[in-house]
Amino acid sequence: LDRIPAHDAVHGFRRGRNTVTFAAPHAGKALVIRFDLTDFFASVHEGRVYSTIRALGYPLEVSRALTALCTNRVPSGRLLAPDVRDKIDWLERQRYRSRHLPQGAPTSPALANLCAFRLDLRLAGLARSLGATYTRYADDLAFSGGDDLARMAERLEIRVAAIAIEEGFAVNFRKTRVMRRGARQHLAGVVVNSHPNLARTEFDALKAVLTNCVRRGPRSQNRDNYSDYRAHLLGRVAHAAMLNATRGTKLKAIFERIVWDEDSDAGAEPRM
Repeated sequence: LDRIPAHDAVHGFRRGRNTVTFAAPHAGKALVIRFDLTDFFASVHEGRVYSTIRALGYPLEVSRALTALCTNRVPSGRLLAPDVRDKIDWLERQRYRSRHLPQGAPTSPALANLCAFRLDLRLAGLARSLGATYTRYADDLAFSGGDDLARMAERLEIRVAAIAIEEGFAVNFRKTRVMRRGARQHLAGVVVNSHPNLARTEFDALKAVLTNCVRRGPRSQNRDNYSDYRAHLLGRVAHAAMLNATRGTKLKAIFERIVWDEDSDAGAEPRM
């Protein structure tokens, strides 16, 4: 699947691309608008997966077998269980009842990107017509531009939602964000007001965690019981350094002062 290119606007689940490349094209823009797609993977049903695999040239029976391997359905009994029933609405329940791309499967990201090719093609065309920029990272859609986009901001939401529905997806309106230059503009955790940067609040929070690890030991901070807390923290430090080298250097200096032992490296004891 990695050999078949997704649309150029796609930055999620692609080699050499990440949240920074997703956010960078929107840096320094007067207006940034972010949309969120509801149940991104579950919206890609069995028929779309089969059509995509078949279009790649696989024989009929092979395409059916690959589709069966790459899709899943949730039993109705599980969807109606007390701990699930009240958390999802009727439409979500229907998505999960039908065979769809399961979140967490290694094949789902690439297949979702390929099945969303027409969505990306149309949204990129819409952005061009407004002199705007469009990128997507999984279920996050980002548009940015100047005066033309600002004048169309309200109508853009309607156009994007309509295109999404026609392509088998749905926009979660509650998560739509219209961010103007005077306020903080952020995409996928990356601040883009002037250039891709690490949010000050995120830096302060991570610095506090690392400092407490130095003072009280890493086990005291591993509240989510990560199995490899050292790797988890190192990954967060690396992400910070990717966004802001100066802040990343400060965080790494604190990280290197942490004293690790076998217990703290492996994670905290399981909660009872």
